[in-house]
Amino acid sequence: MQNVLLIIHVILAITMIGVILLQRSEGGGLGMARSESSLLTTRGTANLLTRATAVLATLFFLTSLGLAILAGQTREGGSIFDRQPLPPPAATQPTTPPATPPADGGTAPATPSPAAPSAPTR
Repeated sequence: MQNVLLIIHVILAITMIGVILLQRSEGGGLGMARSESSLLTTRGTANLLTRATAVLATLFFLTSLGLAILAGQTREGGSIFDRQPLPPPAATQPTTPPATPPADGGTAPATPSPAAPSAPTR
């Protein structure tokens, strides 16, 4: 169902772009190309392209709402605000390999002991 609604949504978007681009510019966009004669004219009833744009925009809005509702139903956990925060990552300590007994069978330590601090030299 969600895929079908998504395809309809994309078709509506492309069609709406086409219908909007087909419309004649009425001037006055960003305050440019404004003439005194356009101040005296009244806007007539909406023509076919304007009505088609309104219908397509309404359908686009409804499919957007439908997709949002469907996405909310299929997602686990609901809102992102309802989810529990992730625990902080555990601090990683460098791992040392396990101690191995000496090859000669003696009691020598497997790891070398730290060196004693030396006296400062001048």
